[in-house]
Amino acid sequence: MRLHRNLVFTVIDSLNFIFNEGEYADKVVAKALKKDKRWGSHDRKFVAETIYEIVRWKRLYAEIAEVKEPYTRDNLWRIFAVWAVLRGYNLPDWKYFEETPVRRIKGRFDELSKIRKFRESIPDWMDELGVKELGEKKWEKELAAQNEQAKVILRVNTLKTTKEQLRAILMDSNIETEFLKQYPDALVLTERANVFLTQAFKDGLFEVQDASSQLVARFLDVAPGMRVVDTCAGAGGKTLHMASIMENKGQLIAMDIYESKLKQLKLRAKRNSVFNIDYRVIESTKVIKKLHEKADRVLIDAPCSGLGVLKRNPDSKWKLQPEFIDNIKKTQREVLENYSKMVKPGGKLVYATCSVLPSENEEQVKHFLTTEIGKQFTFVKDNKVLASDSGFDGFYMALMERKK
Repeated sequence: MRLHRNLVFTVIDSLNFIFNEGEYADKVVAKALKKDKRWGSHDRKFVAETIYEIVRWKRLYAEIAEVKEPYTRDNLWRIFAVWAVLRGYNLPDWKYFEETPVRRIKGRFDELSKIRKFRESIPDWMDELGVKELGEKKWEKELAAQNEQAKVILRVNTLKTTKEQLRAILMDSNIETEFLKQYPDALVLTERANVFLTQAFKDGLFEVQDASSQLVARFLDVAPGMRVVDTCAGAGGKTLHMASIMENKGQLIAMDIYESKLKQLKLRAKRNSVFNIDYRVIESTKVIKKLHEKADRVLIDAPCSGLGVLKRNPDSKWKLQPEFIDNIKKTQREVLENYSKMVKPGGKLVYATCSVLPSENEEQVKHFLTTEIGKQFTFVKDNKVLASDSGFDGFYMALMERKK
């Protein structure tokens, strides 16, 4: 296995943006892949996967390389050398690798792999929090699962095609997929590929959406003709899924505090041929008050720590801070109390997060049910999805019904 200079330099530059300048890994990778039009799929795969791997294992590799933040360029080369040695590459005779202690790297790896915070490459505070909330055994399994590479899952746009048809269409582009039991709208790629370049994607036949995230829309029990509110729609993966289950019939109100996200959703909706969405920016409490007791269904896909989606966003291990989690829990309580008022008597509410922490999930629901508005709801059921059980993202969803 040979290392190519231009590809490795792109990786080093990208790591500098992520580690030293606080940029988001997905944005940096997207930019890196546009750097050289002559790169083939193999080159692009090397760049993307290497960046993500080093971001994921940052703490372990930095410890082996004996470097501390902020990383100089030489430090980044040392971290890269650790990755390359552990991946079985023969280091070329470039000046950056002159003093790489190959045997010592392997020895340090074996040594550090016995300690969880290094083996799973995680900050101390996050490890302590996980143990406190899930218990040692469960957290250990969850961490290992969150360090595996995320699978690419597609959600079929049933307004335009079926799972079987989409599978055949993708096969014509040499993209092989499989059905997923228990996930009626999902296809999983057998091998990673850039599906966004396919004609099928441009024609709006599918969206990329993790299998766990695909559970939420059906959990809310939406149906054609209803008035449904997605209160934290973002760029709208779940909104579009609900629209397809509703067969474009009824009214789907997509809300968010960020107008830019709703603009993105508009573009996606157009590609998906979804036209029953009403877009509303939450600029003040008036937007919510106008809808008090008027919705058949309300989805609160609440802002959260994202500790269920670390396999997809490994850089959030290093960007998250303990105080953010404390603050987000306050936001979750406020959002749940304020937005639940839109559910009409007899209507249903789903509170969902992409976190695995009970303090952001079950405990928030339990607290909500003791509040003035919460007492008007009955708890129906919940679904706790762990990456270690499902193989997909960690998720939580709770269904409640407003008393008539």
